Amino acid sequence: MKLRWGAPLLAGFARSGSFDRALTRRVRPASAVRVRYTIASMLKLSRPALPKSFLWLLPLSFVLQLASIGVLHQYRWRPGGDNFEFGWEMGRIGRSIAQGHGFASPYEGQTGPSAWEPPLYPYLIGGVFKILGIYTYASAWVLLGINCIFATLTCIPIYWIAHRTFGDRIAIWSAWIWAMCPYIWYWGIHWIWDTTITPFTLACAFLLALELQEWPGWRAWIIFGALYGVGALANPTMLAFLPFCGLWIWRQRYRRGLASLPGVALASLAFWLTLSPWLIRNYEVFGHFVFIRDDFGLQFRLGNGPFADGMLMPYLQPNLNKIELEKFQRVGELAYAEGCKRSAFDWIRANPGRFAIISLKRLFYFWNGVPRPTNSPALVDFRSSAFLATSVLALWGMIHALRQRRPGAWLFAGLIIFYPGVYYFVFPHARYRHPIEPELLILMVFLCSEVKIRRSTTQRQTISV
Repeated sequence: MKLRWGAPLLAGFARSGSFDRALTRRVRPASAVRVRYTIASMLKLSRPALPKSFLWLLPLSFVLQLASIGVLHQYRWRPGGDNFEFGWEMGRIGRSIAQGHGFASPYEGQTGPSAWEPPLYPYLIGGVFKILGIYTYASAWVLLGINCIFATLTCIPIYWIAHRTFGDRIAIWSAWIWAMCPYIWYWGIHWIWDTTITPFTLACAFLLALELQEWPGWRAWIIFGALYGVGALANPTMLAFLPFCGLWIWRQRYRRGLASLPGVALASLAFWLTLSPWLIRNYEVFGHFVFIRDDFGLQFRLGNGPFADGMLMPYLQPNLNKIELEKFQRVGELAYAEGCKRSAFDWIRANPGRFAIISLKRLFYFWNGVPRPTNSPALVDFRSSAFLATSVLALWGMIHALRQRRPGAWLFAGLIIFYPGVYYFVFPHARYRHPIEPELLILMVFLCSEVKIRRSTTQRQTISV
């Protein structure tokens, strides 16, 4: 029998429930699985072409971000603290790299080899410092410019994710808003950090997960594993979403009769091969296994202690506390981090109820925005209103997508549930939500479009009556 359907029609039919029901009625189960796999292999999964408007939208977004750096003087840093605000701990490690001391010394003084931060961005800073000078305006321009490049490129996976899950109209609007929103620009033009690399990498991994649910070959598995490895070397928090993401891919492929075990093995191999140079380096330097970074103890203590109230306690940081800095320099970062972790756990064991309460507050602050000091007598700080509104719209959009059983709706839900989980037990910050904002934006645009469609339908019904 010759198949006379075009590829788009075949793809739509194959993904529908009618296809599965027809196979179940007419073909034995084992044969049905083979037929499904054969048709899936015939479907050449391809992404839609990017809109022609991207040819000028992306350059325009990039140029406007660069202009904002110049107009707002974001390339200048306060000289106090020996330029510590230029990249913070990552900047200090980058300085050490540029000076020939290797990946070391996240604070003042020569404190030896470090794994205080994940390696990707500090090495980028170190390379730029080596070429253009340490803490120079030229280095700031280049690093912020690289941030802007990644922020701009994130429009591409946003478009493809939204197109695959909600359609072309949602995809175009989501990409446009991301490209032209000053709030999105802020994280790239103000922070010398991984604030734009992580959203881009996570969005690409999210897109690959959507495609892997029906991809018949093995290449995408390898790319997925390597990409997640690169993302973990930029921001290990990405790993919080990986188990759910993998299970979701497996379930979707199982429903389509596609094998997953060989692909999972390939992805795992690519993932660990990507991480292995850094893990081997850590083992050789510290004498035992250190997984990517070793500062969790401090981060945990900064949110949990006698005066904890659900927010960061910055006065305990070594860059702001001379006693803590001297302790860090004296005992070394591994022993220091272990002591901080032990102190935090001791407090939690003595105050389990208080820990539970402030953890709930951290959950609220993650989505509401962290309160900021104010002299206003008002009971509500409206400076967080926009942040809270976007969170509500995104969560509402997620629920609406789940109710409509939209493609990938549960993948969105898994990202929202699992990615921020660690911050509920450490401390929240507005920057911590940014890596998942591409997906949150898509959900917001989807919800707004649904409201508009319903209003238009209601108006037509009213007129017809």
